[in-house]
Amino acid sequence: MSKTAQQMVEEAMALVRTCTLDEALALHGREDVQFIDLRDIRELEREGTIPGAYNTPRGMLEFWADPESPYHKPVFAQGKQLVLFCAAGWRSALATKTLLEMGFDNVAHVDGGFKAWKEGGGPVAPLPPKR
Repeated sequence: MSKTAQQMVEEAMALVRTCTLDEALALHGREDVQFIDLRDIRELEREGTIPGAYNTPRGMLEFWADPESPYHKPVFAQGKQLVLFCAAGWRSALATKTLLEMGFDNVAHVDGGFKAWKEGGGPVAPLPPKR
């Protein structure tokens, strides 16, 4: 193996903007900021999410973010700052690097992910029921 997952995460961390918990808490609820939850639906069902976060499964990120994709989601075209998070900050670091490579410039991720958010007293909401 020429590059491990841990090496890829470390490279991403060196390139992307990482929000501390305090910075993320200060950004939460602002009209010009959209939180993006990259965790799997089972994680959201089990643990809840950050209120107002948009769930984007990590495997769909590139397709949902690309305006040329038939799977594009308008949440990525609002011009808002995107703040990504996952469980611990590894997937979100990789995803943030990917969005930078795609041309997004106002993107960051939460240091320590949802675990740090929850342990730091950030608000948590249950996953809304399916309609």
